[in-house]
Amino acid sequence: MRDQLNELNRRNRPMKVVAIIPCRYASTRFEGKPLAPILGKPMIQWVYEKAQQAAILTDVVVATDDERIYGCVEGFGGRVLMTASTHRSGSDRAAEAARMLDLSDDDIVINIQGDQPAFDPQSLSKVVSPLMDDLGLVMTTLVYKISDPIQIEDPNHVKCVFDKENFALYFSRSPIPFGRDSAMSFDIFKHLGIYAYRNHFLQRFASLPQGRLEAIEKLEQLRAIEHGFRIKVVETTYDSKEVDSPEDIEKIEMILGNKNH
Repeated sequence: MRDQLNELNRRNRPMKVVAIIPCRYASTRFEGKPLAPILGKPMIQWVYEKAQQAAILTDVVVATDDERIYGCVEGFGGRVLMTASTHRSGSDRAAEAARMLDLSDDDIVINIQGDQPAFDPQSLSKVVSPLMDDLGLVMTTLVYKISDPIQIEDPNHVKCVFDKENFALYFSRSPIPFGRDSAMSFDIFKHLGIYAYRNHFLQRFASLPQGRLEAIEKLEQLRAIEHGFRIKVVETTYDSKEVDSPEDIEKIEMILGNKNH
């Protein structure tokens, strides 16, 4: 009887929208990246505090497998969970954290990559909006129309193509689509590392085997497409610069410094 009452209470409570920031210390390109100082604060603190500015969120949590990151987040007063060190991707880590938070199936989890300290908090409402409007959707993500030609050729900036209903067709580190006719003008969209899922789908996603294309491109979102699930793409006018190497810190400091002023 107690279990039935607990389940009834869970179903009747308001839906939660929780931001989870998966965060690991090891990185082949930039070890310890989440703790890199940016204008006097560690990068993970910038991401956490940006997320806190989004009114749509009921909670913000960092999910890590590293004691140094755990201590850092605790030090600035953030909420942090220790997760396993065996996860294949940030989404898999977010799924474990969501289970630890005891979320309901229909609660929404926003996965924010920990290397985007300059993302715009308004984009979180935008990525969640389709899930609020259509109960049949299970996953959404953000894209941004590329204005800097350098980003098109840079494999660190993932590109996305989508159909006329804004469902993703493919994500790639290569420029897509490829213009065979050099005289043709067309837009290319950059994928921003922010996803939103219904919790029941996030748990399903984490249980799926790695896809062939996911393994080739090293892009976790391809797992959903390879297994037949649809990802709704939402265009935003707010770019989000990632930190991929130590050299990017200076560029991010200029962006954040200008915003603060």
